[in-house]
Amino acid sequence: METKDLSEEAHKFGYVEGTQVWLKPFMNFPARQVGEVKEVPEDSLLYFANRFENFRQKVDSLLEKIETSENKGSFLMKVLHLKEQVEKYDAIGDFEALHHRLTAAEDEIKDAIAKNRDKNLSTKVTLIQQAEELIDSIDWQETSDKLKEMRQTWIKTGPVDKSLTDELEERFRTAVEAFFTRKKEFFQDKKDMLSRTIDKYKALIAQSEAVKNSEEWEETSKKLKDLQNQWKEIGGNLPRKMSNDLWNSFRAANNHFFERLKKHINSQKTESKDKYLEDNLAKKKALVAEAEELLERPTSEAVARAKELQAAWKKVGPVKQDESDIVWEGFLVACDKIFELSSLEHYMRKRPLPEGKNSENDQIHARINALREFIKSDKAELEVLQTNLDRLHPNQSNETFRTMLEGKIKNFNRKLRTKNELIELLKKRTTSSSNKIA
Repeated sequence: METKDLSEEAHKFGYVEGTQVWLKPFMNFPARQVGEVKEVPEDSLLYFANRFENFRQKVDSLLEKIETSENKGSFLMKVLHLKEQVEKYDAIGDFEALHHRLTAAEDEIKDAIAKNRDKNLSTKVTLIQQAEELIDSIDWQETSDKLKEMRQTWIKTGPVDKSLTDELEERFRTAVEAFFTRKKEFFQDKKDMLSRTIDKYKALIAQSEAVKNSEEWEETSKKLKDLQNQWKEIGGNLPRKMSNDLWNSFRAANNHFFERLKKHINSQKTESKDKYLEDNLAKKKALVAEAEELLERPTSEAVARAKELQAAWKKVGPVKQDESDIVWEGFLVACDKIFELSSLEHYMRKRPLPEGKNSENDQIHARINALREFIKSDKAELEVLQTNLDRLHPNQSNETFRTMLEGKIKNFNRKLRTKNELIELLKKRTTSSSNKIA
């Protein structure tokens, strides 16, 4: 600011009285002394006007940072601190204008904080509902993992209104602890049933022994892997020697079969293997084609047949790795459309159209609108998942959680693709229906 302008500002907002420099009253603040005249009164006024310019620049800098920041809430205390300084900062200038600007910034930040707290409240209520739904679960490991993940999400979720904090914390803690108390009691009971635990292990050993010489390679592989999973789930505390003996017997039967399987695979000629894989691919492509045609059938009939096709898919052997994901994705999307349509019809049956709005086109448009609402919901969940993934620190301990999030994101993207394709299909039906009327 030019010296002339600065002098005008100094006289506009301050004055000299005797040997004292004063700031004129503003708003509800009385006039106050800001300093002493050192030598020349005019120079003293200019000095304190310059001090105001420096203070104003600090305000400008802070407000500019707030304007460009996504996390405005972090600046609240700095704004309040500057507002306090307005009342006592030794300078001469338009403090009233600065006070108004800082008040506006304070209101904006508080509004942003309130909106974030509303979003945090929605997230925490959802977590509570999910935790309460899991209280009676007996899927111990899966539910434990889910609740641990939900705890992390809860911790990462920002604050809510203070009047609700204690109630929400108590509900979430009670739900989580209720499950883990049941889990603890369950495994404590298992300790007291040593003989039953041993019988379960022996039953798995007997089953693996019974199939170790089988030549039903794929079916037996699945069977043994399932037995391995069951072995892991039994748990229980056994004496170490007994535990090792049981495990060695079980592992020996498994190793016997898988060594035979390895030799069997190695003994197959390349042509035979390729033909086997090609036959399987042809079977799977046929299942994909039939699944895609199910959209032309009545929904209930299509759902029943889709389930039959899924069962048939499991019985088909493997295909080449570079084709496996493609054909599986095609089958999965085709079946997803059937099940999405079934869910849509179930949803629409609960929401009959208004009288006079029940034509074929009205029915189709209603379904398109419902799908669009589902898409909005899916996108909202996808955004939360993506945000959680983006916030995840890149360290080894988070890899399991990262893989889970990436899997869920992939599933949601497939859901969105399925719903969008269904919308396009319904649009074509609308066009077709209009042509028939014409």
